[in-house]
Amino acid sequence: MTETLNSLFESSLERYKAGESAAELIPVFKDICDRSPKNPTAWACLAWLYLLENKPKSALKAAQKSVKLDARVPQSRVNLVLALLESGETGVRSHIETVQQMMSLSAEIRQDIEENIEDGLTRKPDWDNLKRVKSWLIGDS
Repeated sequence: MTETLNSLFESSLERYKAGESAAELIPVFKDICDRSPKNPTAWACLAWLYLLENKPKSALKAAQKSVKLDARVPQSRVNLVLALLESGETGVRSHIETVQQMMSLSAEIRQDIEENIEDGLTRKPDWDNLKRVKSWLIGDS
C-alpha cells in the first residue's frame, strides 16, 4: 500500500475504535480494498463491518478473499466462520479448528481474538452466532 493508503487505513481503524458506525465505514474500507486488493487485513476489516451491518453475503465474499490472500490471519478465519453461519453455509468446523490451534500457540493471538469478540458483542449484543463462536473458541458463552 502507498503511504496515503496506509494512513487512510490507519485513520479508518481509529474511527472504528472511536465508535463510528460500521455503515459509515463500509464505503471507506471498500475503497481501500478496491485500491489495495491484495491486502488481507483490509478485506478482513470489510468483512467484519458487513457482519456488523447484517450483510452476510457481502461479508462472506470479503472474508473468503481475506482468507485466500493469507490463510494465517486468525481474524480472517473467524470472520469467515461468522459469514458462513450467518449465510447458512457449511464448512465452519475446519476454520474453527485452525483458529483454535493458532490461539493455543500464541497468547497474543488468543487475546486479539477475545478482544475482537468482545468488541463485536458490545456493538451487537444479540449476535447469537458470535456467541456460538465465542463458546467454541474461548469456552464461555
